Amino acid sequence: MAVALLLRRRWPIWLALSLFWLGSTPWISGHLVRWSEANAVRQAASSMDKARAIVVLSEGRVLAPGPATQSEWNDGDRFWGGIELYQAGKAPWLIFTGGWTPWQPELAPEGEVLQTWAKSQGVPSSAIQITGMAMNTAEEAAAVVALLPKLPSVAVAKPQSILLVTSAFHMPRAQRLFEQAGLTVQPYPVDFKVSASDSFTAMNLLPSAGAWRSTEMAWRELLGRAYYAARLGLSQRHGATDSTPLSNSH
Repeated sequence: MAVALLLRRRWPIWLALSLFWLGSTPWISGHLVRWSEANAVRQAASSMDKARAIVVLSEGRVLAPGPATQSEWNDGDRFWGGIELYQAGKAPWLIFTGGWTPWQPELAPEGEVLQTWAKSQGVPSSAIQITGMAMNTAEEAAAVVALLPKLPSVAVAKPQSILLVTSAFHMPRAQRLFEQAGLTVQPYPVDFKVSASDSFTAMNLLPSAGAWRSTEMAWRELLGRAYYAARLGLSQRHGATDSTPLSNSH
């Protein structure tokens, strides 16, 4: 639109409106989200191999108004995915990462909140671990790598093996970062954003705010993957570090 004003041309206006319309349709946004999810599927906890630990990545949460200062999560699928795996006996340790953002200093690290909720679901305190504070996925990976050697050893085929629980759209990037940190990752994607029962109808061509939000999420994930790919290349050359705080999706 800015180009249209500067050049006094109409075609950039039509291009902008077309992109806005396409990105706002459930048909396009659905394809973008499934692409970001790498066409992953939801697995049953019982079908997963055993590992050294179950690692549940932080997602972000909301501090509800009121004197109770109650934390509410954006989506509980990551938490429940970790609980399912632990109850299925897939690892002796349930690790929650200490997700924290500097623009919400009043919130305790997310792992502390999830630890309390896990206890309420019958997970013993002795089986729960929390990493140090982490502002992004790369820091979460580093924190888990630092924590694992401190845990009592268990008889597993791969001592550095983990079951990684995060949102499906976030899993490709997270798995890559954890593997680059030296861990053997068994992905357990949850929090799928597109239903398997969705079928194409005329409504899929009508724009909606929800579809536009999904397009934004997929685009942000693409940018995140590009950033980490560039960061890896720079770190290999110059030893650069990541200092980008995590958002709700890290």
